[in-house]
Amino acid sequence: MPRITRVYTRTGDDGTTSLGDGDRVPKDSPRIAAYGTVDELNSAIGVALAAGLDPEVSAPLRSVQNELFHLGADLCVREEAKERRPVPRIEERHIIALESLMDRLSESIPPLDNFVLPGGSPGAAHLHLARTICRRAERLVLALSRSEPVGAETVRYLNRLSDALFVLARAENARKGKPDVLWDSRA
Repeated sequence: MPRITRVYTRTGDDGTTSLGDGDRVPKDSPRIAAYGTVDELNSAIGVALAAGLDPEVSAPLRSVQNELFHLGADLCVREEAKERRPVPRIEERHIIALESLMDRLSESIPPLDNFVLPGGSPGAAHLHLARTICRRAERLVLALSRSEPVGAETVRYLNRLSDALFVLARAENARKGKPDVLWDSRA
């Protein structure tokens, strides 16, 4: 567990930051953009949790927040440095857990007959926002993977998590007695 004694270091004043293996890179590099967006996603989930979600919705999100720290660690160390600098990683078991969560929650919400617009209860709206941030993180990690290797399960995890956030938003609306906001294609 890292011990943080001081938040500021002044080492980033030149526009660079350190990766987990100590290498310095520009703060606007694709790798930093990718795991910075994962951090933004984690913060958005924190906002959703602070909105007072139903316990059945909030419990798995606490695990997801921890997994997103794993994902950030996975992304902040280049693949070639992981042998000498092992970090927590996203694994297939995390993806399977998200699929199981979606299967379980989907049993208690009505099937979809139409596209859903973000909204309903405040908590569901926050989860829809987190879903869109997750999709952006997925695109950034995918773009990064085209120029340098990333963890084997990172893109799959983000893809599955965005789906899970959608199901969690719908479950939150159902538990709060709010209908999903449906798209009116004729409006």
